[in-house]
Amino acid sequence: MQYESDVKNRVKRIEGQVKGLMKMMEEENECRDVVTQMTAVRNALDRTLALVVSKNLEQCIREEKKDGESSEDLVKEAVNLLVKSR
Repeated sequence: MQYESDVKNRVKRIEGQVKGLMKMMEEENECRDVVTQMTAVRNALDRTLALVVSKNLEQCIREEKKDGESSEDLVKEAVNLLVKSR
């Protein structure tokens, strides 16, 4: 699967957030602030994960429609990926 630049940019932003988180920990910032940053990183990852799965699902369904196949198994697989990620 090809990953579009918007997805790659999201991951780069997440990388920056993780680096900032590490800096906060090294500077011994307050627990509350560190947890807030961790939550932001997790939420950004969750949103990016959902975007990747949905784009992959969309692409697979389009390919299957060309082949005349059912997309039910693909939808189940996508749901399982999302559930597994939690």
